[in-house]
Amino acid sequence: MAGINDFISSEVQGNDVVLFMKGTPGFPQCGFSGQVVQILDYLGVDYKGINVLTSDELRQGIKEYSNWPTIPQLYVKGEFVGGCDIIREMFQAGELQPFLGEKGVAAKGAA
Repeated sequence: MAGINDFISSEVQGNDVVLFMKGTPGFPQCGFSGQVVQILDYLGVDYKGINVLTSDELRQGIKEYSNWPTIPQLYVKGEFVGGCDIIREMFQAGELQPFLGEKGVAAKGAA
C-alpha cells in the first residue's frame, strides 16, 4: 500500500487544489463528484481532478489516507477539506471562497 500512499501524498502536496473524484472534471461519474465540480467551476478555481475509478487500490487508498469513507474528497494546500456535503455547506454559507482566499487559492467567481 506504500506505493499508493506515496502517489496520493505527492498529488496532495504537489497541487494547490486536488479533487479525488469518481470520473473526471469534464465527465463526473457520480452526482456528488459532479456537485463539487460544479462549485469549483462556478468559483473559477484551478484544480486537478483525479479519477479514483481507474484503480481499486486508489479508491481504497484515498479513504485510508484521509480516514474519510466517501468520495469525492477535496484537498487544499495539502489539507483535507471534506466531501460533497461539507463543500456544499461551505459554499452555500459563503465560507468556501474566503477559505480558499486564506489558503492563497485564487477563485474568480462570486461568493
